[in-house]
Amino acid sequence: MANKGPSYGMSREVQSKIEKKYDEELEERLVEWIIVQCGPDVGRPDRGRLGFQVWLKNGVILSKLVNSLYPDGSKPVKVPENPPSMVFKQMEQVAQFLKAAEDYGVTKTDMFQTVDLFEGKDLAAVQRTLMALGSLAVTKNDGYYRGDPNWFMKKAQEHKREFTESQLQEGKHVIGLQMGSNRGASQAGMTGYGRPRQIIS
Repeated sequence: MANKGPSYGMSREVQSKIEKKYDEELEERLVEWIIVQCGPDVGRPDRGRLGFQVWLKNGVILSKLVNSLYPDGSKPVKVPENPPSMVFKQMEQVAQFLKAAEDYGVTKTDMFQTVDLFEGKDLAAVQRTLMALGSLAVTKNDGYYRGDPNWFMKKAQEHKREFTESQLQEGKHVIGLQMGSNRGASQAGMTGYGRPRQIIS
């Protein structure tokens, strides 16, 4: 991890495309939300991709963030008193955050991998996960979200409909438009064009 050299050729092109997806403005909004949600004791990172990565890398702030979305008795992630200094402990802390975020409702497609954050491979994916978490918190509207609700878009919610048995029976007699229609133009009264084919034997 620490002794990873520079990438060349196609690897470098791929990495530069991934890095272009990182959004500096989004970084500011996410930092503001994390500080409001967790409290000022989490500090503030240096601006830019590297500062954002270093700030979140050990997983403690991420764990505090997901814990702040739950009531006091049921925090999903255990946050250590002292931030972990060993690499595998930090990665384990990030993995615990990811598990808790998935349990909260973040879809697998919105989740980053631990190495995306830890090695700085794809910090745009980290932003995407945090955006999804914020959107869910705003959508749930259970009183644990703190901050400006306009920072995140509300997710579409299920609108379940209930039908009575008689309504379901009525629906069986309706011809769907996909089947075509039995009204409108028909071939009634049409005659063939021109003379019929002459068959002479």
